[in-house]
Amino acid sequence: MSTAPLGDFSFSGTMSQGGLVIGTAPAADARVRLDGDEVPVAPDGRFVIAFDRDAGPVATVTATLDDGRIVSRTLTISPRQWNISRLSTLPKYPVPMPEFEKIRPGEIEQINAARRQDTGSAGWRQAFRWPATGRISTLFGSQRIYRNGEAGSYHSGTDIAVPQGTPVLAPADGVVILASDHPFLLEGNLLMIDHGMGLNSALMHLSRIVVTPGQAVKRGQIVAYSGATGRVTGAHLHWSLRWRNAKIDPLLVAGPMPGR
Repeated sequence: MSTAPLGDFSFSGTMSQGGLVIGTAPAADARVRLDGDEVPVAPDGRFVIAFDRDAGPVATVTATLDDGRIVSRTLTISPRQWNISRLSTLPKYPVPMPEFEKIRPGEIEQINAARRQDTGSAGWRQAFRWPATGRISTLFGSQRIYRNGEAGSYHSGTDIAVPQGTPVLAPADGVVILASDHPFLLEGNLLMIDHGMGLNSALMHLSRIVVTPGQAVKRGQIVAYSGATGRVTGAHLHWSLRWRNAKIDPLLVAGPMPGR
């Protein structure tokens, strides 16, 4: 992580695909936009931006000041190499269509509704921690290419290989925006925490969730226990981070896994 002033802006974080950046506007009351979309700014002038796994090479951030002056900066987004597995003899894993088509749209709407919530949490200001400690079994951005070149969806989070029943901790302060009361088809028992400014965590495949929607949680608090619910081949914890529609690499936010 590094801090580099860019004219009247300053930025701290990782300007790469899958990266999260905390910026400071030229003035606390400036109106900030990223590629034309408005970005909320805290009273102290700080704001959050992030870059999706497939983000392009540049982004533009602008600040409109009270006197009408516009400060604009072009950000260079570093490309990354992803772990791509080519399984040319295997077909793409089929989803049981009747069940999926009946149930999945409702699950997606619950997830989207949760992400639309603005709880005012200030967890985004904190240093994030890993929700569990263990071997990283699947990296963010990994993808499989199947027979006939058919691409599977890339891995939108990080998998941590931990035994079933391992305590799962809140990565940062936040407010619970979804705590499923039954396993979702893919995510299993799903817990989502809003950290404010459009930044949220999703913790998946849980055996048990011990917090409820609307509950404020503190960084390091036990919020659930790991499991093997949903579409999995074994017990593990999947942690994903998202800012708006940008999927973020937890490894860039939380740093190296402790003890590894």
